[in-house]
Amino acid sequence: MRQHTIRKPVGIEGIGLHSGKVARVTLSPAPPDAGVAFKVRSTGERIAARPESVVNSHYATTVGANGTRIQTVEHLMAAVAGLGIDNLDIEVDGPEIPALDGSAKPFVALLALAGLAQQSARRRPLALPCPLRVGSSGRWMQIVPSETFRISYTLDNDHPAIGTQVLSWAPTERSFVEEFAPARTYGFLKDLGLMRKNGLARGGSLDNAIVLGNRGALNGLRYRDEFVRHKILDLIGDLALLGRPLRAHVIARNGGHALNIELVLAIQRAVGLERRAAVAVPARADAAAASTDAARRDGFVPAPGLAAI
Repeated sequence: MRQHTIRKPVGIEGIGLHSGKVARVTLSPAPPDAGVAFKVRSTGERIAARPESVVNSHYATTVGANGTRIQTVEHLMAAVAGLGIDNLDIEVDGPEIPALDGSAKPFVALLALAGLAQQSARRRPLALPCPLRVGSSGRWMQIVPSETFRISYTLDNDHPAIGTQVLSWAPTERSFVEEFAPARTYGFLKDLGLMRKNGLARGGSLDNAIVLGNRGALNGLRYRDEFVRHKILDLIGDLALLGRPLRAHVIARNGGHALNIELVLAIQRAVGLERRAAVAVPARADAAAASTDAARRDGFVPAPGLAAI
């Protein structure tokens, strides 16, 4: 199978979910084997969409380089991966990728408008050499070798609108577009004040997130199990940082962006991608990082808390 990029530049703007600031992204074609990269308009900084670029994974996936950061890249990255796009330049004017409706659906529509172009280089899927597991207790992820890509996800939450949701899915482009791209991010009304105090969810609203009150969602659901579908969507976006299609079965329980990135780093080490990376992996910001380095080298790490959004 050949690599793909888009045929023409396209752009979109909106409010950032966490920053609350207006941001604009312009997507442009990129040459074969270039991968996906973000370019920050204000500084000219180029940030490769790779695991070593991740500088924060608390409530969203943030990539950065040399002090420049782009927040909440996961929904756009999920759309890119879901449509089978390998090479793309993303210029960002603002601190964050726009939330739009809180899902990957608007990005899918934007990429469809740009059109896909087949390239000369071949895709190189990643084959996993051995099973890996990250996390512990009720929050963990396991990945095992497989001839095809599959995600099996269990989400447990005692909120009456969520409960236990289980879904197993072997992605196709059509099923991604119709069944997963429209699944929106979600958060709890009781947490909103504290999140905003901590600089999060400042752009969140009923227009770009499912908001959960004490008894149920304050806005309607697109799917009965939209919550687990969005967890899978986020996971696809974070796995896309590997830069190549994955041949493996991911089995997850109560993950979040931090745990997704732990899995991505474990995969990167297992297949040797980190030895070919041009930039060293930056130090993790969280205080627990130092105490878990040894475990991470073996692909086993304690799971961070479950992110609500």
